[in-house]
Amino acid sequence: MNKVFSLLICCAFGMGIACSSPTQVKTEKSTLDTVAGNYGAEVKELGITNTAEMIKAVEKSGTFEGIISGEIQEVCSKKGCWLKMDLPDGSSMRVTFKDYGFFVPKNSQGFPIILEGVATLTETDVPTLQHYAKDAGASEDEIAEITEPKREITFEAVGVKIKEKA
Repeated sequence: MNKVFSLLICCAFGMGIACSSPTQVKTEKSTLDTVAGNYGAEVKELGITNTAEMIKAVEKSGTFEGIISGEIQEVCSKKGCWLKMDLPDGSSMRVTFKDYGFFVPKNSQGFPIILEGVATLTETDVPTLQHYAKDAGASEDEIAEITEPKREITFEAVGVKIKEKA
């Protein structure tokens, strides 16, 4: 009985040490401050097509597959499940992530990015536009004003590389 009791105390002591948190953790950056990096598939900075050429390709054939660059204009405030970037024609393009397989940091607005994936000319229906507006933090009145579908270029990324701000 004493051996069993001693064994239990030793196990409990060992588990207590193994499961205890260190009192000081050294990190260079807080994970909340870390934005730059690859998300999804690794994106190489080779063969980048400018967004004006991407727009021409989408308008001509309805689709474009490749690598583009830009700057993050807006990010889904719920969990980083989409982003918007400006296009040279004055419009913006919504970027989603293949199979919702990854997200970007919610604090990545204003960072330069390189995207790899497929751009498509699509018509986004009213419920989806309202969902996006809600994710972006729009008011109920703003959401209710969305009553027409929108024809736009969307981009489904397989990978995103967020670069450090210059």
